[in-house]
Amino acid sequence: MGFLINGKWSPTWYDTETTKGEFKRLESVFRHWITPDGSPGISGEGGFEAEPGRYHLYVSLACPWAHRALIFRKLKGLEDMISVSVVNSFMNDEDGWTFDDGSDVVPDTVNHKRLLHELYTIAKPDFTGVASVPLLWDKKRNTAVNNESSEIIRMFNSAFDGVGARAGDYYPEILRDEIDAVNQRVYDTLNNGVYRAGFATSQKAYERAVTEVFKTLDWLEENLTMQRYLVGEQLTEADIRLFTTLIRFDAVYFGHFKCNLKRIVDYPNLFEYLLDIYQHKGIAETVNIEHTKHHYYGSHDKLNPTLIVPKGPVQNFNQPHGRANLR
Repeated sequence: MGFLINGKWSPTWYDTETTKGEFKRLESVFRHWITPDGSPGISGEGGFEAEPGRYHLYVSLACPWAHRALIFRKLKGLEDMISVSVVNSFMNDEDGWTFDDGSDVVPDTVNHKRLLHELYTIAKPDFTGVASVPLLWDKKRNTAVNNESSEIIRMFNSAFDGVGARAGDYYPEILRDEIDAVNQRVYDTLNNGVYRAGFATSQKAYERAVTEVFKTLDWLEENLTMQRYLVGEQLTEADIRLFTTLIRFDAVYFGHFKCNLKRIVDYPNLFEYLLDIYQHKGIAETVNIEHTKHHYYGSHDKLNPTLIVPKGPVQNFNQPHGRANLR
């Protein structure tokens, strides 16, 4: 995350100057699509054919948006087809995301850069925008494909099916309208809502955001009383997009972002739902709570001036749950 303005790097990747203290997320800039035959997708240009070994994914283990992409890479069995680099948990005020040595870092083995934002200027020398993760890279054309997580996961969901991806459709056509509607509410008020609360610079903006966060959590708690998943009777994209926020909530958003009316563990249905998704084959391997805590508490010095990383909370995501019996 970060912002490059007229060649000068800034760690600020959101705008609060004209929004009365409200957090405003900036738009992704690379919007090309990988498709089975390389034809253009719904945005950007064509020429990005689904080929094993051609693409590389840059991520942070702390970032919920990058986490979505890692989960889909795992669910679809793309680990041997799409290589990955992992940035340091500490987001440097001078440089933004880096590949400096540290716990769980996987260096940039494609472009051999130290700084993530250098990749953006390789792809677009006059780049001005958000240097964010995830970033999907084309090794053949040596350029960025896409840095919008919601689009990357849809590519991973289906583009590689003809070249050996694992079976599974997490955005089935019959459920798309309902998935889109759930995604929109969850994104506006929860995925992005916790950031709107955490980075608010006025009391009114904070209270407006945090109220929406808990209205949506209450809505989800009620909806999950009798159904196992958010949409239909299968795991879908909507569940993954919600999960990456829920898994971080009690450890980070509750305290660090002041979303402290209730914890996820205080919601019986939501907590068991969280356990259910976490225990789905492969997903637990993509979760790194310690890395996540070290990023948020160790990088946001305006929110946490001491940069002390809390030891807790103690969490057990492997405990039994009864959601398998729900439809």
